[in-house]
Amino acid sequence: MLEVKPDLILKYFNNLTDKQIAQFSQLFDLYSYWNAQINVISRKDIEELYERHVLHSIGIAKVCTFKAGESVLDVGTGGGFPGIPLAILFPETQFHLVDSIGKKIKVVKEVASALGLDNVKADHLRAEQLKDKYNFVVSRAVTRLGEFYPWIQGKFKKESLNAIPNGILYLKGGDLAEEIKESKLKAELYPLSAYFEEDFFETKYVVYVPQ
Repeated sequence: MLEVKPDLILKYFNNLTDKQIAQFSQLFDLYSYWNAQINVISRKDIEELYERHVLHSIGIAKVCTFKAGESVLDVGTGGGFPGIPLAILFPETQFHLVDSIGKKIKVVKEVASALGLDNVKADHLRAEQLKDKYNFVVSRAVTRLGEFYPWIQGKFKKESLNAIPNGILYLKGGDLAEEIKESKLKAELYPLSAYFEEDFFETKYVVYVPQ
């Protein structure tokens, strides 16, 4: 199998520890293995893993640097995106990854265990079932913003530790003006093309909705 190295990650995040570099380096083999058992990434995308999944996920870090002691909920995580790459990047932040499809959560647990990520908890459930509160909610295009918001409404801690107030950091692509208007949410758009030069990011955004 083609060996893919995380050079693309190092291009934009050049202050990683040796441990973080090793963890990012393991992602390709881990997802190649688990994707063959349980399809969590489209087959054609696996060789673009670092661009389309890992770098895309940590694009959130260009908008918000999570702090030690903060808690982040990843809704509809699928195979662990954006939660797993963010958990590597922010080892002192707690991440709770949830998905309504059990076999995807199995992959998340196996990958997190193989990487030694003790700041990741993964559960097979819907966001609406959660009683906990978080500093931030992250997600990657699971549905339209107006449909997503009721799932996580009221799940935010009141106390904010960050430079930006607690809220949603949502990865989405395309023309989002109509979707944001329809949601009636006060949203700020951060184009990932401002941070990453690859063509894939031309129409990709982090949508930030403060709470």
